[in-house]
Formats: sequence, C-alpha cells, structure tokens
Amino acid sequence: MTGINIKAIGDADIATASNGSYHVTIPIKITRRGRRKAVTLPDGTAFKPRAWDRDPTPVQLALARGHQWLGLLESGKAKNLSEVAEQVGMDRAYVSRMVNLTTLAPDIVTAILDEALPNHVTLFDLASGTPLLWDEQRELLRK
Repeated sequence: MTGINIKAIGDADIATASNGSYHVTIPIKITRRGRRKAVTLPDGTAFKPRAWDRDPTPVQLALARGHQWLGLLESGKAKNLSEVAEQVGMDRAYVSRMVNLTTLAPDIVTAILDEALPNHVTLFDLASGTPLLWDEQRELLRK
C-alpha cells in the first residue's frame, strides 16, 4: 500500500504478511460497565461513550426506583411495602429488594452512578441481604 504510513507506538505491534497485508495488535482492556462495555487503552485513558449511549443502566434504574418507592412510604402515600408494590404493579419482594438499595454507602452509590462497580458485583448482590453497616458493605464488594 502506498500513501499510508503505519507506525507502532507503545505496546502496539505490527506484522507484515508475505502477501503485503498488515496485522496490527493493539493492547486494550475491555471492562463491563452496566450493560455496556468500556475500552481502556494501555495508557489508562478510557473511550468516552457517545451521548446517545448514556441510557441508565439496570442498576441505576433500580437505585432510582428504590428511592422513589421509599419516598412513597415516607410521604405517607403508602403504608407499607405491600401497598407500594400494589401501586406500582410490582411484586412485593422485588419492591423490598429495590428499597434495600437506599441503605447503600454513599461511595457505593457513587460507583453505581459512575458505572464503576467491580465487574463481579450484580444487582442481586447489592439488593439482597446487604449488611446495613457501610464498612461491611464495602468488604462484600472487595471479595
């Protein structure tokens, strides 16, 4: 190919085949961010998502629902979780798990909103049986 200058920078690797084609290897790290994947380059910079890819993740939606449903209880619009579940048309157990998210440590909530939770953490992990003490919550996320 004439007119194209290909140069390896950093950890990138370029190999030329006998037929004149190029094979380019670029080390990147792909991590899960909610339901999307994020690309991190070798220098640590991350690829910025497009504006239209910024829909809330399922964990972010669950956190918002939990706070909304807790608000129904606190305002007196519902007397208990069963009434909340009836009003929103959901199962009481599901509503209860989402309301549990409102007890998460502030730094864990920030990680949810920033889509920076560890890859092994799921919504079920956060909503079911999570300790009330913030230090214990953080310890569970480190495992």
